[in-house]
Amino acid sequence: MNYEMMLFVIMNIARVEGALMLLPALVALIYGENTVAGKILIIAVLCICLGSVFSRKRPKRSDIFVKDGLMIVGLAWVMFSLLGALPFYFTGAIPRFVDAFFETVSGFTTTGSTILTDIESLPYGIHFWRAFTHWVGGMGVLVFVMAVIPLAGSKSLNIMKAEVPGPTMDKIVPKTRQTAKILYLIYVVMTVAEVVLLVLGGMPLFDALIHTFSTAGTGGFSNKADSVSFYDSAYIDGVITVFMALFGVNFNLFYLLLLGKFARVFKSEELRTYIGIIAVATLLITINIYPMYGSFLTSFRYSSFQVTTIITTTGMMTTDFNLWPSFSKGILLMLMFVGACAGSTGGGLKVSRVLLLGKYIKSEIRKIVHPRSIVSVKVDGKVMDDTVIRSVTAYIMIYMSILVASYLMISLNELDLETTLTSVITCINNVGPGFGEIIGPTQNFSTLSDFSKLVLTLDMLIGRLEIYPILFIFSPRMFKRRF
Repeated sequence: MNYEMMLFVIMNIARVEGALMLLPALVALIYGENTVAGKILIIAVLCICLGSVFSRKRPKRSDIFVKDGLMIVGLAWVMFSLLGALPFYFTGAIPRFVDAFFETVSGFTTTGSTILTDIESLPYGIHFWRAFTHWVGGMGVLVFVMAVIPLAGSKSLNIMKAEVPGPTMDKIVPKTRQTAKILYLIYVVMTVAEVVLLVLGGMPLFDALIHTFSTAGTGGFSNKADSVSFYDSAYIDGVITVFMALFGVNFNLFYLLLLGKFARVFKSEELRTYIGIIAVATLLITINIYPMYGSFLTSFRYSSFQVTTIITTTGMMTTDFNLWPSFSKGILLMLMFVGACAGSTGGGLKVSRVLLLGKYIKSEIRKIVHPRSIVSVKVDGKVMDDTVIRSVTAYIMIYMSILVASYLMISLNELDLETTLTSVITCINNVGPGFGEIIGPTQNFSTLSDFSKLVLTLDMLIGRLEIYPILFIFSPRMFKRRF
């Protein structure tokens, strides 16, 4: 393994994170929070200095192979989260480091689960950093770094492959850094557009920034205890719903739209399936909850928001869906597993994997009925290679194994079945809220034990990085030179 290059990349990441912390420090200064600003500034300077010292000289050997990329991504996210927890801890916003680490990982992985019981009492600078972690983590920590710093030239593709969610990763231009720049340019433009629309809807600028960061990263953090329901605005609900859906789309498709290749976009089976799932789920839940609200439009407003926030794994709320009928809650639970599109900021298994697995099952059934027939699995008119199908199958098997193991560990808390199971499901799929009286949409994770919080923190990282980078950290063989 190329340890020198690993250290170079990770220290560059520390340097960038320090620079990012200057923004919440500035926000704190603007709002007169001098003590908070000073503490964040000290942490930022230390991160910048530490990163600069160890990344002054590029290693002579800059090769980054697949195993190096996986290890870099896994270690980088852990380190990024540890450093990111320091502003919460040293400002006193979250006095316990385990809780601060949980909150930070929840932010960077865009999960949105929280341990905070009094959100609105947080300083403005901390509110900004908390939501900003969603925005940075949404597209990917290392993708962001690659967009601003040339890490390893063409060799950095293996880093991007290890971090970008989905069964496959496609470069939209030949150079990896240019791909990262284009992705982030699209990301920034969409972010600005949402901020403007929310402000036009009467939301204060600071609140608009917070909720846009959360929407863009499909995270779900809010500076209001009641989340989006605080504003009680159909317009704001509608804007956030639309943007949640957009940020759940594969960003490569947005690039194709910019190139005018509309036919390729509309031929995307993953996109059509994604839109179809949202439409059907929204309709079914609207009908199911209609007796609760007595108005079709009100039912549609709440159902469309909650369906979109769950499938994109954003996790905001406009109503307490824990009070909905079991049928509606069951649909939301299934959407937690499905997740958004590959190459988006959303979590979950991804629509592409679900689509591919469904087609694979269909092909196997056809083979049973017609043993001599040659059946291939096609997505977007392309025959899927057996290696892709095997990798998806293996991924889902490992995913389910981790889910079961995590459930058994969390069950040691002696909580009810609904809380125990959905806490794992919501964290590993990076959704945010669960079901039940303890971790439901109006509650939080503060009452869980430290052990449970650490297990769920690991689940959040596993879900965001799609298992392998985190598993490789715990593999002793990864640290050997030969493998």
